[in-house]
This record gives sequence, C-alpha cells and structure tokens, in this order.
Amino acid sequence: HVQLVESGGGLVQAGGSLRLSCGSSSGHNGRMYCMAWFRLAPGKERGGVVALASDGGTWYADSVKGRFTISKDDLKDTLYLQMNSLKPEKTAMYYCAASAGACDMSATFYGFWGQGTQVTVS
Repeated sequence: HVQLVESGGGLVQAGGSLRLSCGSSSGHNGRMYCMAWFRLAPGKERGGVVALASDGGTWYADSVKGRFTISKDDLKDTLYLQMNSLKPEKTAMYYCAASAGACDMSATFYGFWGQGTQVTVS
C-alpha cells in the first residue's frame, strides 16, 4: 500500500514562491510509473498541474508553464513542485498522486493520493 504525504504548503504573497514535497511512507515513489500534482480550488473541479513519468517525460498545464517545475529525488524518494511567480488564482489544495500505469493529466489514472497541502496566495 502506497501512502503519499505532502508538505510545504502555506501562505505566500502574490509573486512569491513555494516548494511542495511529496514523500512516500512505503518508499514506493521510485517504483511508480508516473507521479503528478493536482489541485482543487474552492468551487472548481480537481485539475492536473503537472505529471512526471519514470522516463523523465513531463506534462504541464498551460497555466503553469514557465513558472512551475516538477522534479524528483530518487535517493530521498521524494517528489517536488517548485512554484514561482504565484498568483492568487493558484490558491488551492495541492495533491500528490501516483500511477502505476498511464501518465497524463487525467486523475482517473492515479490510484494513490496524498491528503493534500493547502497553498494560499494573497
């Protein structure tokens, strides 16, 4: 059973930066085919932010290209999301997800989810 734990959220002013982390309590991150970040904002549907495949392929939502960067430290079995130039509309709960199969921005492919970390941009 894969348990994902996010951290790094918080309150930041517009234009600021945050780095989110996603660790696996079972050490399974490195074995997943795909890791991704999703977000859920009040009144909106859950949406994909970025996905990272085991072969290094990435998929970024158009709204974050050039400002957000996904990376993974295999030694620490930790996934990261560096968020720069944050805007208030990016306020949301951010979730880490893992897929043992396909890799894209569709949440239906991801069988493992963290509890989320809140990001608030003022």
